[in-house]
Amino acid sequence: MIKLVQASAMSDLYDDLGRTYTRTRAADPRIAAAIERALGDARTVVNVGAGAGSYESRHRLVQAVEPSLTMIAQRPRQAAPVLRARAEDLPFADQAFDASMAVLSDHHWTDRERGLRELRRVARRAVVFTWEPRKVGESWLVRDYFGEFADHAGKGMTTDDLAAALGGAKIIRVPIPHDCRDGFLHAYWRRPEAYLDPQVRAGISVFSALPEAAVAAALRRLEVDLASGAWRARNAALLDLEESDLGYRLIVAGASEGAPGDPQP
Repeated sequence: MIKLVQASAMSDLYDDLGRTYTRTRAADPRIAAAIERALGDARTVVNVGAGAGSYESRHRLVQAVEPSLTMIAQRPRQAAPVLRARAEDLPFADQAFDASMAVLSDHHWTDRERGLRELRRVARRAVVFTWEPRKVGESWLVRDYFGEFADHAGKGMTTDDLAAALGGAKIIRVPIPHDCRDGFLHAYWRRPEAYLDPQVRAGISVFSALPEAAVAAALRRLEVDLASGAWRARNAALLDLEESDLGYRLIVAGASEGAPGDPQP
């Protein structure tokens, strides 16, 4: 069921880019399990920036919030009811839910701090799965091919900033498996050929944020390096790893913050 509250300029990006989103973006069960642990005993959950509903629990009462009609149209029939609204102005009473959650959506919000405060206002616990921009230089994808993204990412809030905006929170490392099913930016860290696939790139907003010429040039370099074996030689240490810390973090604020995991500075 879709309830329209208000449209948002924030929805424009995924109204344009999200048409094939579900072809490469689906819940990875290991990430889903970490989110479930962080939600703890919450029975009612609001999922903000819910997209196609990949990480919505089937064992809780979930209300989805999503501004993009393109993304809403890709939600499966059995998904939670969705309300079209913005993270910065959630149309719910204070403490209306046991928990609020956001999965890789907070960097798209127009006013990130305000959205985070809204997560805390409407729920006694907030769980945010996000990415630490201070890790950007450790990625071969950025270091060797998409250096422009380092400048772009450097303007974002750090996980410490996010935790502070939530009123204090635990930050938990989430290693990414080599066969991650959710095709976000660094998911293919051991499958570099995937970035040559336009369908994969269509599900990753970063590629639309960078100049087309820079993306095309970087992809040509990657293709050459894969063919010559240069990529494999430079990244041989990655090839036997089952998972890698690429900067993805769970930020857990509020009641029962003690979700298992390694707190990170």
